Amino acid sequence: MAPALAPALLPGHGVGNRHDLPLPFGFVVVGAVVALVVSFAALTLWRARPRDPARAGRPLPQALATVLDARPVRVVLSGLAVLLALVTLAALLVGSDRPDNPAPYVVFVWLWVGLPFLSLLLGPVWRVLDPVRRVHGALSRAGRVDPVAGLRPMPAWVGYRPAALGLLAFAWLELVQPDRATRSVLLVYVVAYLVLTLAVSLVAGRAWFRTGDAFGVLSELYGALAVVGRRADGRWVARGPVAGAAGIPRAPGLLVTVAVLLGTTAYDGVQGQLAWTSAVQSSPSPLLWQAGGLMAVIALVAATAGGAGAVSARVAGRPVRGVPTAFATSLVPVAAGYVVAHYWSLLVYGGQVTWTLLSDPLGTGADLLGVAGWTPSTALIQPGATAVVQVVAIVTGHVVGLVVAHDVAVRLFPRRAAVLGQVPVLVVMVGYTVAGLLLLFAA
Repeated sequence: MAPALAPALLPGHGVGNRHDLPLPFGFVVVGAVVALVVSFAALTLWRARPRDPARAGRPLPQALATVLDARPVRVVLSGLAVLLALVTLAALLVGSDRPDNPAPYVVFVWLWVGLPFLSLLLGPVWRVLDPVRRVHGALSRAGRVDPVAGLRPMPAWVGYRPAALGLLAFAWLELVQPDRATRSVLLVYVVAYLVLTLAVSLVAGRAWFRTGDAFGVLSELYGALAVVGRRADGRWVARGPVAGAAGIPRAPGLLVTVAVLLGTTAYDGVQGQLAWTSAVQSSPSPLLWQAGGLMAVIALVAATAGGAGAVSARVAGRPVRGVPTAFATSLVPVAAGYVVAHYWSLLVYGGQVTWTLLSDPLGTGADLLGVAGWTPSTALIQPGATAVVQVVAIVTGHVVGLVVAHDVAVRLFPRRAAVLGQVPVLVVMVGYTVAGLLLLFAA
């Protein structure tokens, strides 16, 4: 049954896209109006003091906190992740070349799409699930290298920049690279990532996984918005996404990293437009058009976000340095809304397909998980339900981003300047939100 499932996903997103129906125009209007009303209302609200991430949240019951910290729980989860990684590598090395090879689905659906969703729900889960960290720990012990400090700590000025490059490389693989789902191409990317990550982490230490590793940063940024998190004092707490976003480190490169996250998802939406598809296919160099389009959208996001932060600083009468980076945290919820809206149906349907294909990872006719003949459910991705999820996700991301921007303004600017200082950022956010809704409408 597994081979018959794979064609259900049409080419795109590395393995496929279910091509949701265009968002009804009424939903677009409602979403845009809500975004505008909330934006103007936000200017009338005032919070005298910024949120303190070190004190935010309510402590979880001790029993639940004990389970979350329990070593057996973490060992089991980590072991399952390592097993999945080994199965995926085996499928890439000796699996079939047919569309039912599970490796592309694991990489493009479960990892690239599933990790942000899981992090939004449960926090930065990649700290526990990342199989490379386990190998890094073992190699560090074998080589008598301090796994925390490494051989030479990474300079502070590096910040998130390596993660931005890593995320851009994966976005290139997903959206531009020809034959991206073939075993040979995917194997090159996977091996290159594993070797590079292990080598750099042995030198830079464990800090690399939180600010330099692409998937580590992906999980850290979206995980900061989860309702469950660990405070600086080590306590597990239930908290709002604004309090979590306040704790995101304002390291160099944060703005460009968020621009890559938001820009790649936006460009994926652009690729779904008939006019863009026709232009690419009729051009003498489709690859150049695709690459240029991806880079142009990311550059546009970075320029508008950075420019808004700079204008905010000028309006508030403060130096520009550091202000765009601080406001970049307010774009993390916006990017999260884009991700949920754009990839909801792909994750729900493609995630089930992945599970089915993993039952026969090497294409030998096996049924290791006993799910042969299982048909993925479409109950959660009916057109009406999907449209509601998309609008709610984008508008919610916008609202949370507004509150985070207000929190940043209160933290950075004097009382009288904080309201006016956040206006340029709010205007850009409204533009992102309306653009996201229009992309879904025109899909």
